[in-house]
Amino acid sequence: MPADLAVIGLGPYGLPLAQAAVAAGIPTIGYRTGPEAGSLSAAEQRRMLAQGFRTTANPTELGRVRTAVICAPTPRGADGGLDLGQVEAAARTLAARLRPHTTVILESPAPPGTTEGPLLRLLEAGSGLRAGRDFHLAYSPSRVDPGNRDFTPANTPKVIGGLTPACTESAAAFYGRLTDKVVRARGPREAETVQLLEANFRHVNIALVNEMATLCHDLGIDLWDVIRCAETKPFGFQAFRPGPGVGGHSAPQDLTAHAGRTLRMAELAQQVNGRMPHYVVQRAAALLNEHGKSARGARVLLLGVTYKADLADEQGSPAHEVAVRLMELGASVSYHDPHVPSWNVLDRPVPRADSLYEAAADADLTILLQQHRTYDLQGLSVKAQLLLDTRGATPTGAAHRL
Repeated sequence: MPADLAVIGLGPYGLPLAQAAVAAGIPTIGYRTGPEAGSLSAAEQRRMLAQGFRTTANPTELGRVRTAVICAPTPRGADGGLDLGQVEAAARTLAARLRPHTTVILESPAPPGTTEGPLLRLLEAGSGLRAGRDFHLAYSPSRVDPGNRDFTPANTPKVIGGLTPACTESAAAFYGRLTDKVVRARGPREAETVQLLEANFRHVNIALVNEMATLCHDLGIDLWDVIRCAETKPFGFQAFRPGPGVGGHSAPQDLTAHAGRTLRMAELAQQVNGRMPHYVVQRAAALLNEHGKSARGARVLLLGVTYKADLADEQGSPAHEVAVRLMELGASVSYHDPHVPSWNVLDRPVPRADSLYEAAADADLTILLQQHRTYDLQGLSVKAQLLLDTRGATPTGAAHRL
């Protein structure tokens, strides 16, 4: 069966989109833009293949679909801005095969102006077609939340901004097959800025609560009880919780590299959140010292090294920096994570604990970095000699909390 949809880029944005499309009965092909790590399990990917999804390395097939969605990753570049290199490469590949009446949508995180700027120019130059006349062009921010069982592509509203009203409606017709609600933005720049606002909203609020964590520790205040009480307010407050740092694929963004503008709050949030692994190690060293032990030579067990609970994705996980800083202090570091069979730090393997309870009982300090569902935190708090909980997941009084 010929494909109706091509998903270009099979990483954290593309694979969930392809999964939703296949589940909706849309014949879909996937085209890789490079070595990409997604968050879908092997079982989920096998299920997609059984439903007809297939990947291809033949760019000619991109010219045989009605809709092409570019989901290439945009990692942070050397200048601090988003690196659009893979998006541009995907656009060139698609442009050489682009047919009239195709709907092209960008879902990758991108600075405002990308869709009607460099993307449009690459597609028109490579195809000889004109956007808005010969083919439809739009932007739709990815709203993937890996592991979230409550909000899936089917019940998460999709924002769309097209180059022209017809472009918007064409993209809306496509996404209407996947989701219950489509939200039309005024244009691509507005839709791109939705992504900018949503990403920075998360990072700024996490930074605020991370700063509150350090303040409350210094003042002897139970931040977790503060949050518990504050979230009972039915208006004007949304609960965020501190942690050892911020991981994942959605980086805070300013516009310095692309528009000469700085979002000062986003810049500050990045600084605050970037300091959290160092703060965790400071707390760890202080705890060891309070119990008559030095960080040098201490046996430290790290629990949960992925960026999010119950996922195998390590992208941007603060666990890596925590391990590095502990090693620099001379600690002997091991880890346990049911989703990560092997883990390398500083180009060498970190010993993996087979038995969680035995390893926690043997370690001078256990640090909970990620609260995977399989962890029995009540039992862990009993077995561990010394436990630092960076997620507030253990019972009150059972561990030292961030």
